[in-house]
Amino acid sequence: MTTSSPRRTGRPGIAWAVPGLLFFVFFAAAPMLIVGYLSFTDWDGLSDPSWSGTDNWTRLWNDDAMRQAIGLSLLLTLLTWLFQTPIALLLGVWAAGRQRNRAVLSAIFFLPLLASSVALALLWKTIFDPNLGLNAQIAEWFNLSSADLLGSPRGAFAAVLFVTAWQFIPLHTLIYQGGARQIPQSLYDAASIDGAGTVRQFFAITVPQLRNTIVTSTVLMVVGALTYFDTILILTRGGPGDATTIVPFLMYRTGFQAFDLGYASAVATALVITATAVSLLLVRLTGFSKMRSTREGI
Repeated sequence: MTTSSPRRTGRPGIAWAVPGLLFFVFFAAAPMLIVGYLSFTDWDGLSDPSWSGTDNWTRLWNDDAMRQAIGLSLLLTLLTWLFQTPIALLLGVWAAGRQRNRAVLSAIFFLPLLASSVALALLWKTIFDPNLGLNAQIAEWFNLSSADLLGSPRGAFAAVLFVTAWQFIPLHTLIYQGGARQIPQSLYDAASIDGAGTVRQFFAITVPQLRNTIVTSTVLMVVGALTYFDTILILTRGGPGDATTIVPFLMYRTGFQAFDLGYASAVATALVITATAVSLLLVRLTGFSKMRSTREGI
């Protein structure tokens, strides 16, 4: 009788990574390199690019519109995190329960993830319509003077923040739900024996155990807020005035409306560098890169 040799197990060969590497090179790395080159040129999108050196970067450094766009992007990023994180965390922990009603409600709550950002932006633009939208009806009920939410700078910015949260809180809730289900039940049982209530267990066990998940969600949230574009294009078009003109929309307006693609490439390159640096900084400061456990929080 012959015995077959045991099958070798271990990490997959490098060949398995080739499709992913090719996809990254052609659809991420190569476009970024091209845009980086164009940031040093003067190009209108029709004629051949002409080398301009660091003119676009000098202009970028001194551009008041860029400074305002950066400030709005940072404000939107901060408010997005402050608004979405507590809600997504609480909903995620709640949805981690095994009861049937939670599963049904969670499935309904996750429906916005199935629609595109453009479709949702068109939906909310109709809802915010000052003449026929829901806010017009509410203004009529409460005898308010104005129902044009998107016509005021603060109202438009608040609308963008709300629509963004409504669309993406379900995504982060799903992330927290997965993390919460990995927390050992024995920790809660031990806390109950010691007399800890639900609130004490949440802050003493759940939140510390979800630190990996919080970092992951925060990085996704920050990068998403810094690169947010489609909803602003449909909902406010950067207005009123420049009240919602964040950096990605400024890049679009400069490149595809003013046909100054060289300067728009400089804006895009600066945005990529900033988003990457912020992500790496968050990972570094939170110690996420040193967390080696395969089980949440252990």
